[in-house]
Amino acid sequence: MRIVPILIMLALVLGAHYYVFSRLWLMIPHPAGRVIMLALGILALLCPILSMLIGDYLPQAVASFMYRTGSSWIIIFLYLLLAVALIDIIRLTHLFPFAKIFSGSWIGFIALSSLVVLCCTFGYINYRNKKKVELALTLDKKAGEGVNSLKIVAISDLHLGYGIGKKEFESWLPLINDENPDIVLIAGDLVDSNTHPLFAYNFAESVKKIRARYGIYAVLGNHEYIGNAVKSAAFFRQAGITLLQDSVSLIDDSFYLIGRDDRSNPKRKSIEELIARADKTKPLIMLDHQPVNLEETERNHIDLQLSGHTHKGQVWPLSWVVNSLFEHAYGYLKKGDTHIYVTSGLGIWGGKFRIGSRSEYVVIHLTFAGGN
Repeated sequence: MRIVPILIMLALVLGAHYYVFSRLWLMIPHPAGRVIMLALGILALLCPILSMLIGDYLPQAVASFMYRTGSSWIIIFLYLLLAVALIDIIRLTHLFPFAKIFSGSWIGFIALSSLVVLCCTFGYINYRNKKKVELALTLDKKAGEGVNSLKIVAISDLHLGYGIGKKEFESWLPLINDENPDIVLIAGDLVDSNTHPLFAYNFAESVKKIRARYGIYAVLGNHEYIGNAVKSAAFFRQAGITLLQDSVSLIDDSFYLIGRDDRSNPKRKSIEELIARADKTKPLIMLDHQPVNLEETERNHIDLQLSGHTHKGQVWPLSWVVNSLFEHAYGYLKKGDTHIYVTSGLGIWGGKFRIGSRSEYVVIHLTFAGGN
């Protein structure tokens, strides 16, 4: 039964490609141009498949090129599909002479290609420009003796690996360290979908450059499970990150960090089970990669939940899809006395384009007001 959805998805992908390339074929007036266009399209379509199958056996530069080309093609193709569909819809109205412009015309093909390139160029520049989000929150609880506040840098969805390499990751480190955080929290998907490049190219060395008073804490996301949860956990240990996998840690006898396993694990513990032995008069801060069942968080009186996963849709119109799938897909939300923040992520999955979203890191100034 599991193969049926895969076959349906494959049929939709191939059908969409046939539709787009049949239109592009008609636009290009020269036979050689058509063949080159088709060959490049097939290569781009095969790149992500080949990178998954044989990427670990190739030089890093080759594996990264294949991964980035293939994953970028997904976004490029989405905008080609939207543009071609829009042209066909307008053509049906007979309001514009699109048949002449977009049939056997280099002008039409170049105009269409330029529009897609312009969108993706904007998306790439937008992705590179990281956004700092600051939140000032007050909890009506008392922490440990002399601990009146906590400065958190929260990040998620870094997707380190073949797509986001070591050099790019290290360019983000000043953003974190310049904040002089008390603690750094990673809400899942530190790993992309393969741990091989992380071990092979010593990403742990770079992660260890992050400086925080209480250290770095993280939970697993769905991509750690895709890339093998056991190997992902081993990388976390190598990088000096404390992994909270359905576990709770009392920090400096002042506040609790609760780390939920990703919902990829159907046997993960409930919040109620995790906090059963916690002193609930102390602040409860929880990491849960996917922002689902938020009413459970509120019901268990978690003070602050940090999540990621959604990427805020990453590119329009996928943002509409994400908004329909989640109660709260991005940003700050207060449910009862519970503060929730869903971050769009510091990194990105696949093609490095942000259209209608921004890559961000979150600086939270948490004040403990109870009893002070």
